[in-house]
Amino acid sequence: MLQLWQRVQFLEDIKTGEKQNHVRFFKAVVLEDHKAEGVNEMIKKNIQESSIVLTDKSTSYVDISDFVQIHITEKSSEQTTKETLKWVHIAISNAKRNLLGNYHKIKRKYLQAYLDEFVYKP
Repeated sequence: MLQLWQRVQFLEDIKTGEKQNHVRFFKAVVLEDHKAEGVNEMIKKNIQESSIVLTDKSTSYVDISDFVQIHITEKSSEQTTKETLKWVHIAISNAKRNLLGNYHKIKRKYLQAYLDEFVYKP
């Protein structure tokens, strides 16, 4: 399983209403499964307690609010996909295309290294 998330300085400037049109960075982590225990461990290791986390309503994310300041969930819809989680979907699509275009066979034991290389590229 692949978990991918983004970090932005702000989603929208409160004063001007201007929306962010880029992200600061992505992080990709390969998980054994999509169960809450693995997701919680990944959150504890990689996200600060003062963070605001936005996710879909997957049952894997039910405990995230225990580890961060604010956890906002949204039911996946066409609007959510296009606006709220736009950059996550773009990054996943680009990662897939990158891996399929550059490698003939991807072994699971090297997948994290491939993803690290992908998210590092400027």
